[in-house]
Parts: sequence; C-alpha cells; structure tokens
Amino acid sequence: MHAWPEPTAGEIVWFHFPDNFQPKPKPRPGLIVSTKKNDAGQIFVCVAYGTSQKKDRLYNGVFRIARGAHPAAYASAGLSYDTKFDLRNVMELPFNDVYFSAPPYAPHGQIPKLGTLHPSMVRIAATAFAAVSK
Repeated sequence: MHAWPEPTAGEIVWFHFPDNFQPKPKPRPGLIVSTKKNDAGQIFVCVAYGTSQKKDRLYNGVFRIARGAHPAAYASAGLSYDTKFDLRNVMELPFNDVYFSAPPYAPHGQIPKLGTLHPSMVRIAATAFAAVSK
C-alpha cells in the first residue's frame, strides 16, 4: 500500500477501470467525483471513466477536455490526448495500488495524480453530472 496524499474531488488520476471488480490491464485517466473514508480510515473514491477513443461522440453525461478547444483546461488536467469523461460510468473504488498507479511520466511524482479539473470546466462537468442525476 502506497502512502499517497489523500485525493480530492476534481483531480484527474491514472487508474485501471475494473471489469467485474477486476482491474483492467490498460490504465486510463479518470476524474474523481467524490471521496470518503470508512470507519477504518480507508479512502474510497468515486471515479469517472476517461477515454481518448471516439471523443467526438458526446452524449448526455459525457464531456470532453480538448487541447484545441480548452488549452488551459487541457494543461491543468495533465492529459496526453484529448479525453472525454463519462459521468454515466462512475465506480466507487478503494484508493489503493490495485486500482491506481503513477502515470508513466508522473507529473506530480510517483502518485496517481495527472492534474486537476480547470475552473473553466466546472460548469461543463456540472452540466454533464446533472444530466445523469435526473
């Protein structure tokens, strides 16, 4: 178990999105939507799936951070590719090295954090979240 700093909502992290609670081998960016601790002090995060595939297909509950359209947000996020985040596809996971790892270029050191959601994207992300909360 790593002694990583406690994550916060709005951070973009490097994680292995699970399939039937088994981590998939290909890591990807994810957006932390919320965090909590259990009675034993273990941290859990709700993390939204991120992908650079089919990024022009946006549906309710999905938003994209694109280098050309949102240069400041793209830089703040620490992404390597234009990425869409699917707030319809969120999982609660323990914040541990089973599901999270440091990205290859590790902009913040050997922790899972890639970057943060830029303030200019908060309204866009909130609109996507509201679309799935109805």
